[in-house]
Order: sequence, then C-alpha cells, then structure tokens
Amino acid sequence: MRTLPRPRTKLRQDHTRPPALLMREVTKVYDGAVTALDRVSLEVSRGSFLAVMGPSGSGKSTLLHCAAGLDNPTSGEVFVGGTAISGLSEARRTALRRERIGFVFQSYNLLPSLTVQENITLPLRLSGNDADRQWLDAVTDRVGLGPLMSRRPSELSGGQQQRAAIARALAARPEVVFADEPTGALDMDTAAEVLDLLRDLVDEFSQTVVMVTHDPDAASRAHATAVVADGRIDRFHNAPTAYELARHLTHLRRSRV
Repeated sequence: MRTLPRPRTKLRQDHTRPPALLMREVTKVYDGAVTALDRVSLEVSRGSFLAVMGPSGSGKSTLLHCAAGLDNPTSGEVFVGGTAISGLSEARRTALRRERIGFVFQSYNLLPSLTVQENITLPLRLSGNDADRQWLDAVTDRVGLGPLMSRRPSELSGGQQQRAAIARALAARPEVVFADEPTGALDMDTAAEVLDLLRDLVDEFSQTVVMVTHDPDAASRAHATAVVADGRIDRFHNAPTAYELARHLTHLRRSRV
C-alpha cells in the first residue's frame, strides 16, 4: 500500500542570512541557437523544500545544472548561500560543489569498491576536510544506516543505496541538496519512504532541498513546486496536491500539441 503524504509543516523562512539559492535572470543557450533557459529568476529560502517539474524538454534539468554549478549559464547570476558561482572556473566550481552543495541522483552513484561509510565520507576526503563525527552520526542514524556502514553497495537494496546517497549528500552540511529524480529507480513504497526522509531532513534538520522530478506525487511532498515550460517558470504552486500538479502538466502538454 502506498504511503499517504506526510502532513505539511510551515515553510521555513530565515531572513537573517542570504537565501540558500538565488538565480537572477538566468539564460542558457546551447550551440548559439537552442534556448534551454530563458531569463529564469528563482529564490529558495533556507530550510525549505522546492520541487521543480515540467514536461520533457522544458528546461528543468538545465535549471538544476546551472543552479548547482554543474554548468555555467550563458547570462545571469547564480548564488549559493550568498556566494556567486556563475562565471567561476570549472576548478573553482568543483571545489565549491564539494564543500557547499550536495547531490542525490536516480542512479545513486555510489562507488562499488567502497563501504557505505567510505562512500558517505568521500566528499569530505576529496575536499581535505575533517568529518564532523557528531553530525555524521546524527545523519546516518536518521537515515537508518547505522548497522550497514561496513557493507558495500552491492549488499544493499535500492532504497538503502539511496539512503546512503542522501547521507553522503549531507556529509559536508551543504547549503543546499539537489536531488535529480531521486525516486526514479525505486518501487512505489520505497519511493514514498525516501520522499518522507527528504521531507523530514528539511523539517527536522533545516536542510534545504531542491528536487527535480516528473512525478506529481513526489512533488507534492515539497513545500512548493516550480513548474517549468519552454525554459521559463510557468507557475509556482505553494503546498500543491498531486492532482493539482498533474492537471497543470496535462494542460501544458496539450497546449504544446
């Protein structure tokens, strides 16, 4: 039986510090002709959970890549925790991603030769930083990996591997965690558990999460959803239901036919 969405809590707003993510008039043009993002502006408050949805080819993946420093926009500005990342060299963006940004992918991206513990602490080792043992213990306990730390990814279920990936994303206490279709490879019940976990990390640890998904049910677990169409943010939904999001996406698809 599929788990019902958890009750929504009040959207956290911390106005004492810069937003976790700020995009100003961001445009991304490929090969000088294809406009994937068209003057997108977006602000994500600390301790909030934003879902990004849109039809195939809408620009939602490009938005994530520019927001997370995986790609440089053609024009516009991107700030993570008040630090400008647009225009940085690849080396500086890589260093910033290791220290201030977490990633969760559909395919987990765990290294098979490393244990769960080694996978979780890998970003810290690559950046040359020491692990905050108290924080790591709290994270691994919250995601339910305590007894599994010495196992390798092949010895874990899909849901357990995704929990390890989430713990790895949190290891450096990042400004924001970007999740790209994090439940796409999971069955419905396990997907619901992972979505509940992401929401709990926001509500309990004040973590900021930006999740790209095609699934209206997944997006409805977030505080708000930005629906992207033709490279622009078509609409924001605050505390949307899965039905509202599915209806909006159906309307967008029909309008493009």
